[in-house]
This record gives sequence, structure tokens and C-alpha cells, in this order.
Amino acid sequence: MLNYLWAGMMALGILWGAFHGNLAQVTNGALDSAREAVTLCLTMLGIMSFWCGILKVGEEAGLIEALTKKMRPVIRLLFPDMPEDHPAAAHISTNMIANMLGLGWAATPAGLKAMEELEALEEERRRQKKPGAFGRGTASNEMCTFLIVNISSLQLIPINMIAYRSQYGSVSPSAIVGPALAATAVSTLTGVAYCLLKRRR
Repeated sequence: MLNYLWAGMMALGILWGAFHGNLAQVTNGALDSAREAVTLCLTMLGIMSFWCGILKVGEEAGLIEALTKKMRPVIRLLFPDMPEDHPAAAHISTNMIANMLGLGWAATPAGLKAMEELEALEEERRRQKKPGAFGRGTASNEMCTFLIVNISSLQLIPINMIAYRSQYGSVSPSAIVGPALAATAVSTLTGVAYCLLKRRR
């Protein structure tokens, strides 16, 4: 679908430029945008590598494990049916920590592993025919809750946005911190409240 969308926008731009006699400007705009895209990718690659490295160092040093233990009350609140010390808890914690730092691309691998562990947990419940187990192909309460928390993504430091603003010459790149924190706090609290309400029903 995205391929058709991008192809349609490019075709529309070329036709519009040709119709108005600005085809040369369209060509120059495409080349300038391509150069800018490569520059932005290289900038973001450096930032991504740095913070992924920091997360990896934290994981090897036991910091992620320590933070997982600190976050245990939050994990228990959000996922009350998940067994204590389940492998998914560590991946969920890593995902939440990365999202709090605004590192969406670093949060994705942990999120995928968390979903795999939650799916395995639900499969085990189905095999044991435990009460409340969902049918095959149906997301469990834990999977739905994790997805909502991941999407709402509370951000204490939106590193991605700060990097983008800095790249494009913002006078105060970190000015986004306050609004981002307020917006993501509201979205996360709303998502958590919705999950708790649906679970009670």
C-alpha cells in the first residue's frame, strides 16, 4: 500500500511540474531531497548506534536487570496474570526503558521478543486448558496491554525528535522535552486506564 502511495505522490508531482513548466525544479527538488535523506540517515545512524550501545552496556552490566526489578510493581499492575520472573518481563522492561528514552528503533527488538514470550505463555495456557485462555490466533490480555503501552510510549527524553530538530537547525532542539512528556504521559495513562477497565469487564 505504501509503495502505491509513494509512487502516486511522485507521479502526481512530476505531472504537476510538467503541466506548469517546472519540471526542472521538480528534478532539482528530488535530488536535493535524496541528498538530505542520506545526510539525515547518517546522522540518525550515529545517534542510534550510540544509544543502542549504551543499552547493550547497561544490559551487560546488569543495569537492565536491576531496572526490571525496580519496575516489577508496574509490571505486576499492568500484567497481573503473567507469572513472576517470566522471561517476557525483562523484554517488556527493556522496551519500556528504550521508549522512555525516545529510542523507538532500540525498543523494537525487545518488543518483538516480549510478544514472542507472551505468545508462548498463552500457548502454554491453551495446552493446559487453563480458565481464561484465549483461542488460537487471538491476542491475550497481556499482549493487548503491552501493545497499547508500547504504542502510547511514555517519553522522558525524546532523543529522536531532539536529533531531528538539531539536524534542521532548531535554535532550541530540547524545547520539545516538556510538550513530549506531557503528551505521552496523557496517552500512556489513558491507555493503561483503558486496559485496566477492559480487564475488569
